[in-house]
Amino acid sequence: MATTQDFRNGLVIEFNNDLYAIVQFQHVKPGKGPAFVRTKLKNLKTGRVIDNTFTAGVKVNVTRVERRPYQYLYRDDMGYCFMHNETFDQIHVPEHMIDQHEFLKEGQNVEIVVHADTENILSVELPPFVVLEVTYTEPGLRGDTATNTLKPATTETGATVMVPLFVNTGDKIKIDTRDNSYVERVKT
Repeated sequence: MATTQDFRNGLVIEFNNDLYAIVQFQHVKPGKGPAFVRTKLKNLKTGRVIDNTFTAGVKVNVTRVERRPYQYLYRDDMGYCFMHNETFDQIHVPEHMIDQHEFLKEGQNVEIVVHADTENILSVELPPFVVLEVTYTEPGLRGDTATNTLKPATTETGATVMVPLFVNTGDKIKIDTRDNSYVERVKT
């Protein structure tokens, strides 16, 4: 058991008979009335984010989770296949459990979040940034850099990302997997 004082980002709690990860929290002490904690909770089964308010000091059940290093191997009709980096055990994970699966590239390292007591897979987390090659984008006009205009670009994994006009087919770009945004062009 823990209280609202123990809240931190990434903490997994039991709430409404389901497992939720704390995405964001804020302690609020108004001038009138009791203190409370505003939270954004992400359901680990569905991926849906909800807002909830806890009164300060309320007890919650904390669930133990482990983050294990895996490497993405391939995709087949059973789902995505991953290999544990230390034991070389292979597991298959369905697509709905993977955040941003369109950025998965063969050989990429990920973290799989596992419920410590039941050994159930809760989610697959990609690294915050990935480097992918642009396979197709419309050519940009030379000298057209006065505005922050963006154009769609298709990456080697099939994902579409909005990029600046100077990015061309064959360029490698760094992508933020948390919000699907272009970060920078990578020099090779």
